[in-house]
Amino acid sequence: MYGVDGEKVGYIERLMIDKVSGKVSYAVLSFGGLLGIGDDHYPLPWQALKYDTNLGGYVTGITQDQLRSAPKYADESSWNWSDPVTTRSVNAFYGVPVA
Repeated sequence: MYGVDGEKVGYIERLMIDKVSGKVSYAVLSFGGLLGIGDDHYPLPWQALKYDTNLGGYVTGITQDQLRSAPKYADESSWNWSDPVTTRSVNAFYGVPVA
């Protein structure tokens, strides 16, 4: 995954699919840590990503520095995907309306 400046910011670790529509809602970006150990996980609204054929990957409209202040979690047990407040905070950070 690449930032708006074309710099690699991490990799998509998993996709979160909406149970009702069956469509991808979020890509979870893994960033930080060393060799996958100690990474933080950043849910990004799928609508906030664009595929760039020149880079061969997805691009988000933020830089690595901006990503550091984005909503994140260290492990799955500390994140509640069904909490609407959490969903709104993630979407608001990226400027994407809640679907």
